[in-house]
Amino acid sequence: MVRRTTTQPWDAADHLKTEEDMVAYLDAALEEFDLGLIAAALGDIARAKGMTNVAADAGLGRESLYKSLSVEGNPAFDTVLKVTRALGIRLRATSLAGDPSP
Repeated sequence: MVRRTTTQPWDAADHLKTEEDMVAYLDAALEEFDLGLIAAALGDIARAKGMTNVAADAGLGRESLYKSLSVEGNPAFDTVLKVTRALGIRLRATSLAGDPSP
């Protein structure tokens, strides 16, 4: 008899409950230097906060924001800045000097 395993879809947005969760999640994505991952993380955070409200606060269309903030998306930098501001998140620069990661 073959035993079947049932799975449930996993959505990061369901687990981003606090501002600290959201900031840590985006920070981890930024560490990877992968634009698709960063865009998707911003999308997950925006969905956790409510994409309609984030889009309105950023002055962007909800549907275009969904598309831009996906793994396949390629958001313009001004879009990233508008979204982070709408999310209440500030991007900061730090030196890579002495950082062992690539």
